[in-house]
Amino acid sequence: MSTDDPYLMYDNPLVARYASREMSELFGPRRRIETWRRLWVILAESQAELGLPITQEQIAEMKAQVSNIDWDKAAEYERRFRHDVMAHVHTFGDVCPTARPIIHLGATSCYVTDNTDLILIREGLKIIATRLASAID
Repeated sequence: MSTDDPYLMYDNPLVARYASREMSELFGPRRRIETWRRLWVILAESQAELGLPITQEQIAEMKAQVSNIDWDKAAEYERRFRHDVMAHVHTFGDVCPTARPIIHLGATSCYVTDNTDLILIREGLKIIATRLASAID
């Protein structure tokens, strides 16, 4: 992944002063949206296991496109819908036309936003724990 990717790092005035590169990337837009997409894949896999009409082709298509994010298209959808999650549902659907009808099926926005926050916070705490252990040692 290119280091000049504008969506790689978390953007905040305090990042340059206080955040490590590792933490900035962890909480950056790319990691956040890729995590949303992975959660949509997990949701579809679970729904398929429960008997919903979701094909392995749809799931494979979603998995293959997790990192293929068209940021300009997402911004366009967000201006249109005024909703970040729906913007990314549609952006993901654009690169997964077969899976489009099942992306985010039956979920609320909080399914991806809250679970992503928990996942990223957990990963951040692992980074802190490792560094703290090194500092104490």
